[in-house]
Amino acid sequence: MSSPRRPVQRPSPAVLRRRRAVALAGVAALLVTGVVLASGGGGGGGGGGGGGRSSGAAASGAASATGAGADTTKPPELPGGGRRIFPARRVVAFYGNPQDPALGELGVGRPAAMLKKLARVAHPYSRASRPVLPALELIATVAAAAPGDDGDYVVRAPGAVIDRYLKLARRAHALLLLDVQPGRSDFPREVARLERWLRQPDVGLALDPEWRVGPEGVPGQVIGEVSASEVNAVSDWLAGIVRRGRLPEKLFVVHQFTEGMVRDPAQLLRRPGLATVVNVDGVGDRANKVSKYRALVAGTPGFHHGFKIFFHEDTGLMRPRSVMALRPRPEFVVYE
Repeated sequence: MSSPRRPVQRPSPAVLRRRRAVALAGVAALLVTGVVLASGGGGGGGGGGGGGRSSGAAASGAASATGAGADTTKPPELPGGGRRIFPARRVVAFYGNPQDPALGELGVGRPAAMLKKLARVAHPYSRASRPVLPALELIATVAAAAPGDDGDYVVRAPGAVIDRYLKLARRAHALLLLDVQPGRSDFPREVARLERWLRQPDVGLALDPEWRVGPEGVPGQVIGEVSASEVNAVSDWLAGIVRRGRLPEKLFVVHQFTEGMVRDPAQLLRRPGLATVVNVDGVGDRANKVSKYRALVAGTPGFHHGFKIFFHEDTGLMRPRSVMALRPRPEFVVYE
């Protein structure tokens, strides 16, 4: 579907960091379930597909999403109420996977402590007129340095792991955002296996084109890319799930840190029922991050925009005040 990827001539700190994480993914896949289930804190066991019932809106939404009484029951709502994410709310998320802290903040420490830290980090972004909707961005398909049994260079999170993080999200009245790094696979194929979770009213989807390396690339050795047409195919499929399930607006994020990471961005389509965010996913010092944000925002007008903060790799960590000073002001802020 795409041409062979260009080798990275001079790896940036972000690429070096992610190569380390990818290498870990290749050898630690069997640890995923054990790490998460052992560190569940007081969360209890994960439920099949639906997770817990800590949020009335999420619980009623799960029932409606199955289609039972779809013509007579109240349509499901988002955590905290309502059916629209933007402009009513600002989303602040932690990103990662529990198999190793190198894969992001979501896997650092015990889940209960992680949720408390997310609440502390998100608080400065909240306004009386626009409260924060927290989110857990779980890498559900992790790009790997080894081909694996199917040759796709990915490690797929077991269903029990996704169930556990859905339960954690509901405990925090948060969204669960499933992130896909497809390796040599593609987004439609990897996203399809997540359908049973995406039918839930509080589960969104994120695409990470950096890790879509095509039929000859190796994650961590090349920087991937995706066509606008492939993103549009996924968004059309996802919007259909929202429409048929009478679901509230669903968060749909496309990560990007180079202008060529999404080919033909002017062809990206907005879909009814999706809050589509182009998230600027770049590591570095403040000046470079701000410059990159401005450039990529200019290339994707008409969409919601997001901004990523790297706790350990950014130089001079940007405070919420500085992030909120960006124009346009990010509607989605994610920490890794």
